[in-house]
Amino acid sequence: MHRMTARHPALLLSAALLAAPAWAQAPADEFATCLNTLRAPARAVGVSDASFTQYTQGLVPDMSVIDKLNYQPEFRTAIWDYLAGLVDDQRVAEGKAMLALHADVLARVNERYGVDPATVVAVWGVESNFGQTFGKSPLVQSLGTLSCFGRRQAYFRTEFYATLRILQAGHITADRLVGSWAGAFGHTQFMPSTFERLAVDFDGDGRADLMDSTPDALASTANFLAKAGWQNGQPWGFEVKLPSGFNTSGEGRRTKRTMADWAERGLRLVDSSPLPGSGNGSAGLLTPAGPQGPAFLVLRNFDAIYSYNAAESYGLAIAHLADRLRGGGRFVTPWPTDDPGLSRAERREVQTLLIARGHDIGEVDGMLGDKSRVAIRAEQERLGQEVNGRAGQKLLKTLRGS
Repeated sequence: MHRMTARHPALLLSAALLAAPAWAQAPADEFATCLNTLRAPARAVGVSDASFTQYTQGLVPDMSVIDKLNYQPEFRTAIWDYLAGLVDDQRVAEGKAMLALHADVLARVNERYGVDPATVVAVWGVESNFGQTFGKSPLVQSLGTLSCFGRRQAYFRTEFYATLRILQAGHITADRLVGSWAGAFGHTQFMPSTFERLAVDFDGDGRADLMDSTPDALASTANFLAKAGWQNGQPWGFEVKLPSGFNTSGEGRRTKRTMADWAERGLRLVDSSPLPGSGNGSAGLLTPAGPQGPAFLVLRNFDAIYSYNAAESYGLAIAHLADRLRGGGRFVTPWPTDDPGLSRAERREVQTLLIARGHDIGEVDGMLGDKSRVAIRAEQERLGQEVNGRAGQKLLKTLRGS
């Protein structure tokens, strides 16, 4: 958060007592001063003075990004909730349609970069819902603000300079360069520095464009995964069955063992058949909900997916969606919960039912944000359920019948 609020509560009170415009003016002045200090470092990394002036003149800070940077979620999303929203029947159906629609491009991408179509399309689906959700924050404004206020300013300055170089090179126009509050943009949500390293011009128009060129975006994603060590023709991993009483302590994605080692320790595929041979390489054991839930042996390709967004739950979502797009089924082992998560369609239904009960939750979009969680808590209290703001199958069924 802006340092006035974080370090000087008395000044915050004074500003609040005066007027909102005084609060707005202070960071604007500070922002202009900060931007001026960034001109020389930007010049040193390839941003011309003319470009710096062109893209920052009249720029005002967006302090809402600092709130997002500092936001602490009220609860951690359970893995079964996370996956239920990202890998649902709707996304699988839309992903299969995208595989068919872009079959030619994806075949050429696979030929050049050695990454299969299902995996590329899975990333596309999770990152932007196949180009339907890019984010609305102008990158120059959001990254400029993050370069001057809040935590991790050095990191965001690197991304800010990269953004200015992208604009300077003419890859994307300033009015189109919008994305997430933290700077990721395009069909497959590259950070600006990642764009500079790995974005490719696949449609042959002379520029790499992740906003308006689906071929460029799909090829750039495959290029990313290839550079991250993707091995064509190899699986990301397998769902496995653990022997009774198996001790998972110390095991994880990074603790690699050979297939022979895992087999000797009693692991089998989830259908009880033997593990594949050693040709698949070494694997780590992933138990995202503990030993009572689904378990996976994850290989090098999972690590490549993980490098796209360093979260194991994200990697599992991409891997599972890719499998579903190839015709695979859901995980065999159930999640260790008596209240499974909701698909996006079911989340929209919850929102519709909340509105019908008089709650103001805003747009019905399947995104259970702050207003939805407030309404959910109120309904949970009314229904005598645990008041935690979480919407699961139990709440949905109760709302349907009440």
